[in-house]
Amino acid sequence: MDFVDIVTIKIESGSGGNGAIHFRKEKYVPNGGPSGGDGGDGGSVILQADNNLHTLLDFKFKHKFTADSGEDGRIKNQFGRKADDLLIKVPLGTIVKEKETDRVIADLSEIGQIFIPAKGGRGGRGNTKFATSINKAPHYSEPGKAGVYRELVLELKSIADVGLVGLPNAGKSSLLSVVSASKPKIANYPFTTLTPNLGVVKISAGDGFVMADIPGLIEGAHKGIGLGHKFLRHIERSRLLVHIIDISSENPFFDMETISHELLLYPGEVDKKTKLIVLNKIDLLLEEEIEEVKKQFEEKGLSVYCISTATRDGIKELINEIIRILPTIEKDEYIKVEHDDDTKEELVSDFDIFKNEDNEFEINNKRIIKLLSLTDVYDDRALNRFMKIITGAGVIEKLKELNAKEGETVKVGDFKFDYYPDEDEVK
Repeated sequence: MDFVDIVTIKIESGSGGNGAIHFRKEKYVPNGGPSGGDGGDGGSVILQADNNLHTLLDFKFKHKFTADSGEDGRIKNQFGRKADDLLIKVPLGTIVKEKETDRVIADLSEIGQIFIPAKGGRGGRGNTKFATSINKAPHYSEPGKAGVYRELVLELKSIADVGLVGLPNAGKSSLLSVVSASKPKIANYPFTTLTPNLGVVKISAGDGFVMADIPGLIEGAHKGIGLGHKFLRHIERSRLLVHIIDISSENPFFDMETISHELLLYPGEVDKKTKLIVLNKIDLLLEEEIEEVKKQFEEKGLSVYCISTATRDGIKELINEIIRILPTIEKDEYIKVEHDDDTKEELVSDFDIFKNEDNEFEINNKRIIKLLSLTDVYDDRALNRFMKIITGAGVIEKLKELNAKEGETVKVGDFKFDYYPDEDEVK
């Protein structure tokens, strides 16, 4: 089944019924007064979060919803019938936006939570309500109020305690299948799963947590490259991120950097979420090879967990660590991010460049410095990627404005490089 996580729907609440114009006609009351009843209220359109729904697939085929209108008022001061409200159930974790403004108007993140985006029109008053001591026989009534028409964008963000992130084929789906009852499609493909999978990891009776396999990311995902935004938005709600890395890949540390950069450059502060780094597929390496890879991470001050989803080695220890950490993270402590899909390197563009006491151009920006801390400066690919990011952020242009001369030193944190305005490579 397809996983649909963004849809546009059109909704319209019901109009109120018109008030009635009528007069009593009784045998022994020749001059009967007004007796027109009020119209009934129109039905409202109500959205409700349902924990049994997991995708927005139903809205792919039906995207227009109209509530019934209220009945017109009747004779003998009888009110018209109020229309039933139209209840639309949506998956838990649905964000509701106005299509025209892209403004978030509701965040349905609690089971049973409701939101009324279009209230039904009020029924009009019958002529009885307009009778006064001066005008005892009003020949007019009030029309019902029209319903509300709106176009909404529904955006689903998976709500999971633990989100699994990593490059394609790192072993996220395999880990999910091992620790939960989820049965994702698993194969040794060099491309990513196309749908997020959720599974419940049961610890003991009544306990457990929800784990989501967030489909594999690629470099440039924060800018929407590939399926970037479609998947990254599911990370926003996870309390804990578990970064799965294929230890048998050509360069595991570079793989870690790739995903870390994407999380850091994504709108908001997703990178600040608590993370565990997990080296998977240790069954494919010798013990000394595993230790050599671990050392590369540990030298950067990063703790790692080594597992094999094939042999189950290290799985129990990893789950125990997740159980230990989760209670320390507030359940509702997820990051709400409002952004558009044209995200560029503007996320790191708010920087300051100044001449320090050593006559060097120094860059002051927390994100750029953090990007550097996640970069292996001794790896040409990683370093060139870092340089492209800060170039895209406008660092080179700023240096030109400051009349920086070719060969002058530029400092970022503890890292220094020579300024060459017409070249991307580090000199």
